[in-house]
Amino acid sequence: MYDSIIIGSGPAGLTAAIYNSRAAMKVLCIEGNTPGGQLMLTTEVENYPGFPKGITGPELMKLFRDQAERFGTEFISKDATKVDFSGAVKKVYVGDEVYESKTVIISTGSKAKWLDVPGEKEFQSKGISACATCDGFFFKGKKVIVIGGGDTAMEEATFLTKFAEKVTVIHRRDELKASKIMQQRAFENPKIDFIWNTTVEEFTGTTKLEAVTLHNLVTDERTHMPIEGAFLGIGHVPATKIFEGHVDMDEKGYIKRTTHSMTSVPGVFVSGDVYDHRYMQAITAAGMGCESAIDAERWLAEHHSLFKTE
Repeated sequence: MYDSIIIGSGPAGLTAAIYNSRAAMKVLCIEGNTPGGQLMLTTEVENYPGFPKGITGPELMKLFRDQAERFGTEFISKDATKVDFSGAVKKVYVGDEVYESKTVIISTGSKAKWLDVPGEKEFQSKGISACATCDGFFFKGKKVIVIGGGDTAMEEATFLTKFAEKVTVIHRRDELKASKIMQQRAFENPKIDFIWNTTVEEFTGTTKLEAVTLHNLVTDERTHMPIEGAFLGIGHVPATKIFEGHVDMDEKGYIKRTTHSMTSVPGVFVSGDVYDHRYMQAITAAGMGCESAIDAERWLAEHHSLFKTE
């Protein structure tokens, strides 16, 4: 029987593990088949406080994990496959194995939507990014594209004009889906151009991204466009499949909070990008991991009688 099971091992999950373990709780972190969260795809992290010279995403997550392990967190490097939150004791399944806990913290994060075209995986973090706030600084004076037509894409494009020489928005339709205010900001920005009715078919380069192949959906014409950076602005998908029907979610599948960091189920808490689709930063995720850990510890202290045995 664990005091806390944490599902997920990005900044939110590992911060929760650090706090709960340091509070002398018995903690299990089910870190997944691909531990570390989205930062494992980030080469340089320069905006996380305490690292004035920067640090790579994988290095930062290793430090998080080492710290949690130092305080006694146990780890399982497999994916959680099923949950049962119906009783006072919560159950989390990893294949055929079942683990029981008095509290659960969901920190499974979200993943950026990708185009799934040739060259995309090869040049991730080598010119291709899904986070302008994270990586825009590295594209000072460069020509970049933003793919998408919604609020996310317009926010990315507008933010990138602080650094890039030119930002070209590639959109598969002939009009934007973004809110009117976001459209206006983009249209009025002299650094932003638009290419309509067009998709990206391929990313190319040698050691880093150098060009894209564009397909005009109206003329069927294909063109080769030299670029130095590409940002995906087509949204994110929360990793909440196994929690469907167990906790309340919004229409996009993000888990809702009720009181502080608690979900609709008492004793089950949520932190990080699986709840937050506004900020999606390592430091905000870590902060929410701290919140959920403290909330879980306090809730357990207040409801300890639920778990007394004869």
